[in-house]
Amino acid sequence: MAKIYDVISVGSALIDTFLDSGAKEKNKSICFPIGRKILVENIDFSIGGGGANTSSCFSHLGLKAGYLGKIGRGDTGDRILKALKKNKVDFLGVIADEPSGYSVILEGDRKHRTILTFKGASNNLRISDINFKKLKTRFFYFTSMEGESFKSQKKIAEFAKKKGIKIVFNPGIYQIKKGVGFIKGILKNTYILNLNKDEAKILVKGDLYKNLKKLGPKIIIITDGENEGGVYDGKYLYKYWPPKVNVKEATGAGDTFGSSFVAGLMKLRDIEGAIKVAMTNAASVIQKRGAQRGLLGWKEIRERVNKQKFRIKREML
Repeated sequence: MAKIYDVISVGSALIDTFLDSGAKEKNKSICFPIGRKILVENIDFSIGGGGANTSSCFSHLGLKAGYLGKIGRGDTGDRILKALKKNKVDFLGVIADEPSGYSVILEGDRKHRTILTFKGASNNLRISDINFKKLKTRFFYFTSMEGESFKSQKKIAEFAKKKGIKIVFNPGIYQIKKGVGFIKGILKNTYILNLNKDEAKILVKGDLYKNLKKLGPKIIIITDGENEGGVYDGKYLYKYWPPKVNVKEATGAGDTFGSSFVAGLMKLRDIEGAIKVAMTNAASVIQKRGAQRGLLGWKEIRERVNKQKFRIKREML
């Protein structure tokens, strides 16, 4: 009998390589001279990718989590599988004879970053690779995918609709830049849409929350880094202001916030409570390097939430 999951994340899993370049940041750019050998101050490796990040977060928060995606054979793929197993995430995807995904995160002297990403096998998840009998879950969490993998996501969305499974959608900037028409098949069946402010402004104009709501999602999340964010449920807009913390590295913060919000909503059935869970976990993650090293367990989150003061304002919209 197939296992029943709380959430199955569908997205990429890859290796993040962090390079402290020490390069001077100027005009919002990090520049390197051509033909030179550049010494880096530090190098660090971590597991990343939207699918791996969110599924690991769900598992840390006490939910039965699965990850559906494609990874390559070899050392990189083995490291990804080992990390998923360590985080108690079931791998529901496929291993192929092609390279796994890889990202290089370049940090400048002011600690801003530029990310170079090679998705590799993550972009090649085909329908024929998927065992739909294993996809018994309450939620699907869709993160950024392209190529064959995005085609498969659309088919999974159709499967979810037939089975009454809720979808959380966090599309990537490459999908968003192609416009609403490119992702409308998933949007109209989405329960929770998770975007940052810049992404939301590309998809719609005017009132971001109301106009995104018209596309189909029941709940809209719009984040904006350390600035004011919001969650809209069609009646109330919950504005929130993240706590001020010492930011070590922000890669994966959006994955943590979105998945923690979903976990909080599933456990507490309360939007304001879910926002507190999301802010607390995201604040922990950005104080460490890597998208998963600062992830908190449910007990620790609840303890921190009870000790903190939050700035959240609910208003009719």
